[in-house]
Order: sequence, then structure tokens, then C-alpha cells
Amino acid sequence: MEEFIKIDVKDNNVEQALRVLKRKLQRDGFFKVIKIKNTYEKPSEKKKRILQENIKRVKKLNKLRNRI
Repeated sequence: MEEFIKIDVKDNNVEQALRVLKRKLQRDGFFKVIKIKNTYEKPSEKKKRILQENIKRVKKLNKLRNRI
């Protein structure tokens, strides 16, 4: 499944549209994925990174649940 990002250019303001595009890509984690794919990551480092991401995700979910 492909997902498309649509950016509207208003009044020929391309710089503003680029800023909006970069912000959306940043939120989606696009730059993080590209950075990881461009460099070799040792299997032990990959396991460590995935573990840290999971811990961060669980902490965030617990924080949101405690607010409710």
C-alpha cells in the first residue's frame, strides 16, 4: 500500500511548501529511516536500537494512559 503526501502551494510560495513537506516527513519518521538504511548497522546495535525504541514507545503509551 502506497501512501501519498499532498502539499498545496499557495501564491507560488515554494519555500513555504517545502517547509511543510519537510515537517510532515519528519513527523512520519522518513529521515530516520533513510539515515538507518544508508549506513551499515551491526546486528547487536540494531537489537539495542529496537529495544530502546520499544521502551520509549511503551513509556509514551503508559504516560498517555495515565492522563486519562
